[in-house]
Amino acid sequence: MNGDGNGLQAAGRRSLVDTTIDQLREQLAGGAWPVGSQIPTEHELAERLQVGRNTVREAIRVLVHAGMLVSRQGEGTFVRSTSDPAAVLRGVQRSGIRDVLEVRAALETEGARLAALRHTPEDIRRMRAALAREAEIFATHPERAGREATVEHDLEFHTAVVEAAHNPALAEVYRYFGASVREAMTAAFGDHEMPEAVVATHEALVDAIESGDPDRAETACRALLAEPTAAVEQLLAEIAARK
Repeated sequence: MNGDGNGLQAAGRRSLVDTTIDQLREQLAGGAWPVGSQIPTEHELAERLQVGRNTVREAIRVLVHAGMLVSRQGEGTFVRSTSDPAAVLRGVQRSGIRDVLEVRAALETEGARLAALRHTPEDIRRMRAALAREAEIFATHPERAGREATVEHDLEFHTAVVEAAHNPALAEVYRYFGASVREAMTAAFGDHEMPEAVVATHEALVDAIESGDPDRAETACRALLAEPTAAVEQLLAEIAARK
């Protein structure tokens, strides 16, 4: 056996490790090894793929880091997931700003509903503190308000809302989308003026959550999200008109 990649598909400029990762990923996605089962040893995989054991070891390390595999000391390597989270995230990164905002809205409205039912007094204090910091930027540094307060401090507030739902899975997904929205909006608006965050609609959302009424919280959240959505739609229309 050798590490020259005999039997593997032509990799072009891609490394042998990348090609091995893809082959293992495809086998995992195809159900070659069910979730919870142990994958073959490095030696067996090296024989099957006709690559060196070091190549297999590095490919497994990458897939462990990606969350598809898990290594247990003294036991071996087991299947944790047959889908690659990194591939999902790459797909999100390639999506347009409208697509990302729509997914963010879905996450936030559900987060607001759950927050109305599960919030603690500390959650409400955290939301109001984030709003206070945002309002301070508007009052003391208006030249920074359009970009910094809207994107950075506004995201802090919305993250507090979602985390008040006390659903770790929802919070983790939202943290990723929140960063994606920040990047997408900054890139999309460029030198254009960022849409300003209207403090009153944010306060209305906090009040709705504090009331414990999930329907009211959802309505308030949708009203709040209508502002940046409208600004993005206007920007996209302007861009399309220039083409």
